Formats: sequence, structure tokens, C-alpha cells
Amino acid sequence: MYLEDEFSGSLLKKIKRSLGNREHGAPTRLMYDRTMPKEFIKHLRHVFTLSTDDLIPAGRYHNYKDMFRFPVNENKALYDEPLPPLPHRELDSYNSYFDALKERDYFVHYPYQSVNYLTNFINEAASDPAVKSIKITLYRVANNSKIISALIQAAQNKKQVTAFMELKARFDEENNLVYARELENAGVKVLYSFPLLKVHSKLLLVERKEGEKIRRYGYFSTGNFNEQTSKIYSDTGMFTANKLLTGELGFVFEFLADTRIMREYKHLLVAPDHMRKDFYVFIDNEIKNALKGKKACITLKMNSIQDPEIIEKLYEAAQDGVEVRLIIRGICCLLPGVKGISENIKAISIVDRYLEHSRVFIFHNDGNPRIYLSSGDWMERNLSRRIEVAFPVYDEKLKAEIIDFVNLQWKDNVKARVINRLQNNTYRKSESKTKVRSQVAFYEYLKSKHNPSLKSVKADVVLLKKMGA
Repeated sequence: MYLEDEFSGSLLKKIKRSLGNREHGAPTRLMYDRTMPKEFIKHLRHVFTLSTDDLIPAGRYHNYKDMFRFPVNENKALYDEPLPPLPHRELDSYNSYFDALKERDYFVHYPYQSVNYLTNFINEAASDPAVKSIKITLYRVANNSKIISALIQAAQNKKQVTAFMELKARFDEENNLVYARELENAGVKVLYSFPLLKVHSKLLLVERKEGEKIRRYGYFSTGNFNEQTSKIYSDTGMFTANKLLTGELGFVFEFLADTRIMREYKHLLVAPDHMRKDFYVFIDNEIKNALKGKKACITLKMNSIQDPEIIEKLYEAAQDGVEVRLIIRGICCLLPGVKGISENIKAISIVDRYLEHSRVFIFHNDGNPRIYLSSGDWMERNLSRRIEVAFPVYDEKLKAEIIDFVNLQWKDNVKARVINRLQNNTYRKSESKTKVRSQVAFYEYLKSKHNPSLKSVKADVVLLKKMGA
């Protein structure tokens, strides 16, 4: 669907029309079984008018999405050990999320903890007479979504509900159109995609009347408002009533409703206008500290890093003595370990039972870490052509929790592969006899931290304190 060059008219109508044409488009590539007879491949090239550049050799089976429904028998050896979602003892001790958030900020880590904390929060907001409005950005939504149901219920309860529906979420366009109609029919104000920008940030804002004032409660996430993917995607969501953050969250929703409204952000990093240059400032600060002989370190966890300019900036930092640690699950266009260029950069990739999906940015900042989380990677599209929001972690307990999480990932010697200049992606070798499988280790960490009374399940790592992480 080529929408980038369409500057006029209704984007909603264009997407509806394009969806109808999707099945009849020209073929763009042919993935084939590499053991097929060459004559047959030649015949297929002729039938579909493909060049050799359009051919992609692969294995016998191509649609790996079907593996989610792969039939298996009752042999327990074929299954991962169950890791049931952990309760969040602190949040569970309150009768109301609003009371909890008046005390401090909270993280919920999916799928280690249940997405029900999010759906219950929205349900409470939908039924609370004091809540006046709910605003949310929707990118990928689950089938039979409880979140959509809660928003509809809120509208029926006379709340002012606004949902920004991103229609350009690849392969979710049709699903999002269906939900958009349901929301509109229930009285929800639905805002639709911008022609030139994709709204990729995952945000929720609740406005509640308390006494004579309106108090704001926010939720920032690295992952989608999707109950299904939250069971297999590793993401982090932060609940907060911090006025510094919720005030600027309100600015973002103002912009989504009217792009002529421009605000200055002092706490949130918002793309495409500010995020890139803010990250440059943080990198330059590490360079300055390194040149003064101080400890300087940048730790980044993302799906992908591809943006050429920010990669050059990291090379510059490494050459000036900044230690750079990368945990990149997918595309990594930065080449670590190159003499004279990136010797101070080390990178790993972790692929395990859960899809690593959270983005974490940690800058040492002379011992006072700056920590941000986001739903956006350091790719040109995220930094320059999407509305992304990176949110800071100000709560000291949550800062420590994120640092522990990233350190556990960095110590992984079971599922981590090394990204190096040879690009051979070998599994990391460790001299330590202690096996650290970071996803299981983090599950145990959360259990020990938030639920010390729970009986420990069998795991293939020792607890965090025994690993020196």
C-alpha cells in the first residue's frame, strides 16, 4: 500500500480502497524451497515476470506464523516450563489504582505479570463517576479486545473518550477499521492517521475530578494495547500520576487532535521533532565525561538499530572512550568491535520463549543515570517519520528495577548471541559455570522482589543476588 505520496483527500478512504486491491497487487518477491528443480524455478520466474533479484531461497516451509498453532501431543518435553503471570503485590494491596498511583509510579512487566493490571485500570476508569475523560492511542489491538470493550463502556457511561486509531499499522489495517467503527458507533471520538506520519507511541491518559481540580493519570508502554501479544511479547508499562509526565502527555494528545498545536517538552522525548536531538545531547554528555576521565557508559536495548546518523554518533562516542553496550534483538546495522572505530562497543541479541520487545535507553550521566523507555527503535523511520514518545523513569525504585533487568539481559549466556564484526552470530561463551537464561532469571527476580511468599518454581538459574548482577 503506497500511501506516502498521497497528500490530499481522505486517508481513511484511500486505505479502504487499497485493502480491496491488496490481493491483486504485483508480486514483489518469490520465496522458494532451495531444493526445488532449477527448471521449475525458471518457469515460475517466467510466469510471474520476476528477475533473479526477486528470488529468495529458503527452507521447505515459509509461513512460520502457522507455528503458533502447531499441533503437538501431550509430551511435556515439547513444552516450556510454565511461567504463570506473577501478581504485583504492591498494586494488589490497593482497592483502587487511583489510590495506588497517588503514592508512586509502578511498572508492570509483560508477560511476567498479567495484562489484567492494564485492563482493570481502564475498567475502573470506565466505571468511576469521578473520571471525566479517557484518551488512548491504538496501534495493534487483539481480537475480542477487552480494552475496546472498556472504552465502549466508558463512552456509554458518559465519559469523554478519544481514541487515536493508527490505520497504517501494517497488516492490521482492516482490523483497526472494524474497531474504529465500533468505537464511533458507541460515541467514542475516533481520530485517524496522518498521511505523512505514523503514530506508533502507546499512550493512555485518564482525567479525574478530585475536589475542585482535575488530576491526570497516565500509562506509557513499550508495547501495544493488545491482550494477546502481551502473553508472548516482553514489554514494560508504567503507571504514573507524576504531574511532570501527565501534563506533557496531555500535550501529545492535544497535538494528535490538532497538529497546529505545538508545545515544548522538558521531560518526554517526542519524535519526530525532538527525540533525535535529545538523544544526541545525552550521547554528547557521555563523551564529555569520558574526555574528562570520568566513567561514561551507554546501555541500549532495542528491536533494531538502523539510523545511519545515530550509528555514527555512537561510533564517535566509542572512539572518545564511552563504553557502549547494545542488546539488539533484530536488525543491527552498527558493526561492533572494529579496530579504531567501534572497539568500545559490544552487542548481543537474545531470542527466547518471549519476543524481546521493550526499548530501554540508559545513560550513565556521571553516576546519576538517565533512563528512558519507548516503543520506538533507533531506526530512521522511528526518529524521523513517526510520532514516538520516550518516557523517563524518575522513581528511584523503578530505576533500580530497570537497571537490574538490563544487567540480567547482559549476563545471559544461554540464549544470547554475540553480534560482532564477523556477523556470524555465535552463542555467547562464558567461563562462568552459572547458566544465566535472562528471561527465566527475570521471572525469578520479579517473584523474589514482589512476591517473596510465593513458592519458587524450578528454574535454570540461581537468583539475582547469587549471580552478582
